Amino acid sequence: MSPSSPAREIPAVRLVEVSKAFGDLVVLDRVSLAVAKGETALVMGGSGSGKSVLIKHVVQLLRPDSGEVWVFDRRVDTLRGAELDAVRLSVGYLFQGGALFDSMTVGENIDFLLERHTRLDAAGRRARVEELLEWVRLPQLALRYPAELSGGQKKRAALARALALEPAIMLFDEPTTGLDPVSVRAVSELIVRLREERGITSLVITHDLLCAEITGGTVHFLHDAAIVASGDLDAVRRAAHPVLGNFFGG
Repeated sequence: MSPSSPAREIPAVRLVEVSKAFGDLVVLDRVSLAVAKGETALVMGGSGSGKSVLIKHVVQLLRPDSGEVWVFDRRVDTLRGAELDAVRLSVGYLFQGGALFDSMTVGENIDFLLERHTRLDAAGRRARVEELLEWVRLPQLALRYPAELSGGQKKRAALARALALEPAIMLFDEPTTGLDPVSVRAVSELIVRLREERGITSLVITHDLLCAEITGGTVHFLHDAAIVASGDLDAVRRAAHPVLGNFFGG
């Protein structure tokens, strides 16, 4: 690189030759991918293809058998203690089931993080809860319990909680599973808004074609422990691999 050349921006998320097996079952075999800052990337594939295993490596819920996992300039798979905690607090994670605390109201779920990890007083936390619920289009639901919400409302409430600490990166594990088309669209459009309004990097694990079509971004298709195609959704649809024809309906 010449002295006058601009420095290449560090990817927000980077997996380098990551392998993971459970006993004799190889789930990831030297998988590499990079997600640029502010990008939305989707990892698609059939059930059991290892999508959720892949995303869990980003915040060291799993550690690779070999390879490297990076969040910006921090190698996550080697971190411990306070350094690992700091990375995890910079990454929002929307779990497949939402993972809201059933015994807490929606507002209390969000306040739980704010009280422990910010210096906001009670009034400031309350204002932040209201702001987040307004952003995910759930105003007036702060006092509801998760059992009183629809599936789509639970996902949006869980997203509000995941955004409480203003993460630079969001991880989505099957964010639209089990939702009706209207709710799929609502959740997918929020992912788009994260990119367009907040510049948040998103890594989305999904097998939902409607979600993929709405969110856009780069698609990485995972099959047989490897990424077999990458590109925009149309390019991946056309890729010359038999499993893709089956997945996308021929």
